[in-house]
Amino acid sequence: MRILIADDHALFRNSLRSLLEARDYEVVGEAGSGQDAVKLAWQHKPDLVLMDLTMPGMDGLAATRQLAAELPEIRVVILTASEDEAHLFEAVKAGAKGYLMKNLESDQFFQLLEGVSRGEPALGPALARRLLEEFAKGPRRSREDPDALTEREMEVLELMVKGTTSNRRLAKALGVSENTVKFHVRNILDKLHLHNRAQVVGYALRHRLVDPSEPGEGGTDLA
Repeated sequence: MRILIADDHALFRNSLRSLLEARDYEVVGEAGSGQDAVKLAWQHKPDLVLMDLTMPGMDGLAATRQLAAELPEIRVVILTASEDEAHLFEAVKAGAKGYLMKNLESDQFFQLLEGVSRGEPALGPALARRLLEEFAKGPRRSREDPDALTEREMEVLELMVKGTTSNRRLAKALGVSENTVKFHVRNILDKLHLHNRAQVVGYALRHRLVDPSEPGEGGTDLA
């Protein structure tokens, strides 16, 4: 199997390359950003891309979406430290064929990689269970949003409309990290085809996606 590694940490890339090559996998390239991952995928046409989520510029989700649209024959497996369910669900919707944690034991990692070569999804038991539970709920209903915002994204949107728009205050209100907030906000912008938070708030009010009657905690930052 020919593999492309996409991760912004050079030390991790080097370690992963050594681990893969020791098992006779061919590493055709290394990318430090989503843009580079897409470029190198076009150049080398690997069988598999091991894709980190958080990278500068184009992130792993955006790169996965682009590869799924432009090079669907290349399988993308997310390799990340994030256990956030939202990341898992969005990765699968983006076209990823698997979602692996960086703390996997090497034997399990390679067992799952072998499954990918046979067309099987690369998911650990715990993540597979979460995914099945999510699908068992049925499709989420959307209010006005054509791309069906998730429940968590709707929570973020409601807080933004009520005035809580800074990453710090959103993270505090939701009990998550600021990186997770940035992830949700980016998804909202992408799904609504908007460019900034001010446009999101205006769109939500115009289309009555949320009820702004209850005040938020303030701290507006619509940049």
